[in-house]
Parts: sequence; structure tokens; C-alpha cells
Amino acid sequence: MKEQAVILIGKRPWQQIDLKGFDRPGGIWSFALRVSFRSVIISCLAGLAALPFLYALDLVAIPFEETVRLMVAFSWLFGGVLSGALAFVAGHVIRDLMLSRTEFERLSRTDTLSGLANRRAFNEALAAVEEDASLAIIDIDRFKSINDRFGHQAGDRVIQAISSVLKEVFCDRHLVARLGGEEFGVILKGGTFAERLALVEQARLRVAEISASYHQAQLCVTISAGVAEFEPGKRPEIVYAWADKALYLAKDSGRNRVFHEQSLSVGDPVLAEHAPDDARLFAAIGRRG
Repeated sequence: MKEQAVILIGKRPWQQIDLKGFDRPGGIWSFALRVSFRSVIISCLAGLAALPFLYALDLVAIPFEETVRLMVAFSWLFGGVLSGALAFVAGHVIRDLMLSRTEFERLSRTDTLSGLANRRAFNEALAAVEEDASLAIIDIDRFKSINDRFGHQAGDRVIQAISSVLKEVFCDRHLVARLGGEEFGVILKGGTFAERLALVEQARLRVAEISASYHQAQLCVTISAGVAEFEPGKRPEIVYAWADKALYLAKDSGRNRVFHEQSLSVGDPVLAEHAPDDARLFAAIGRRG
């Protein structure tokens, strides 16, 4: 839906300004011209309506035709040019405010360290999923030891390096977010279940191949991931809980691997309502070296 600024007169929309139009080339000029023409029309109509009273009170001594010509000229001069100039300046102000607001909205939904979406954007996207999709919760293996040994700046380098890989693997089609610390969330849409799972596995392999440079050290890291499926009647918080438990199982099984929710047992009463029919081990995909 387009954003609109509405001026209300008598509780009715009098003028609607399409803010999207200010992004287009010539949008501000178009806005200024519209305001100018409308001001001229209003001035002329107001003048014509006032002329009978002015003549009745003998306030105008010149012929009617000349009065009309002067009225139109002054309407263009004051109503048109002046209002157009003011509208042109106002258009620039509105555009700058709109750009500032857009940038503020973008920053409020972006994690500053990684450049990925932040937790707020992730939660909104999670609640809005209405199609077949997968949720992957990804965690950097032994991240605390990197911070303890090399310092938090080294940890930041690792987060940035992994974020770059995740953005490259998942592209813009899927939402990639940093949930906090060393944890990431990915909402994968489209394709088949197997294709989405394979994409998470591809990300794991790519991360295992990179190293983050910090001073003289080359920091090699791996990730573990838990994957769960969005299905009709399955609430987002349940999907998240499944993915989180699958991640825990991947960590507990040796790290550097991807586990699917079907790897879980059906012992949890909270998750049992949505448990798969067959809870056998589905995928402990890949081991490093």
C-alpha cells in the first residue's frame, strides 16, 4: 500500500500526496506544478465569486473584462508562482524526511555488526510465514573459545565472515538474520523440502572452507544447524522450538553438522502435538574431515 500524507478539511481528504512519487525523476517538479495550478484555479474562482460584491460596493471602477484579466494575471503571479515555489521547497523537505524515515526503518531492522536482518525483522518475518518453508537456526561452533583466546574483535571478524557466506549462499530470496551473539536464523522459502535442506548443508560446507584473518592468525570455524518445517496448523513458536532442539542435537552429536527436526524423539510434551509420525534419525549430514 502506498504511503500517503492526507490533509483533512472538515474531516474529508482534501489533498493526498503520494510520497512514492518523490522518488521518481521530476517528481518534485510535478508536485510543485500541481500545487501551482490548483492555487491559480482556487484564486480565480475566489476572485470571480467576489467580483459581484466588489462592483455592488463600488470598490472596483475599471471595466469587468479588464478586472478579470488583472485577476487572472495576479492569480498566476501570486497564487501560481509563489505557491509553486513554496511547494517546490516543501517537496524537497518531504523527500528528505521520507528518505530519512526509510533509512531509519532499514537501520532499525538491521544488525550493525553483520549487516544482516536483526531479531526484530526476523520475528516479524517468522510470524508472517504463510507458505511451505523451512526454518534453520545456525550457531557458530565453539565461539566462546574464540572470544576467550583471541578477544572479542576476533569474534566480530568471525561473525562478519560467516555473515558474508550466509548472504552469498541464501541470497535475497531467503531471510537471513543474526539473532544475537553467535546465533543466526534463516527462513527459507520456495523449492522443495530437500532443496531447502541441501541449501543449509551447502552453507555449512562453505563456512568450513573459509578462515577469518585476525592479525597473524587464521581463524577456522564451523557451524551447526537445526532445521524445522513450517506446516499448516504449526505455530511459528513450535517451528522455532523444533529447529532449536535439532540444533542442540547437532551440537551434542559432535558439531559441524545439520540436523532436521525428524531427528528428534517425541518425548517433549510441548512438541508432541506436532511431532512427525516417524521420529527416527533423519539426517546427520556431513562431518568435517
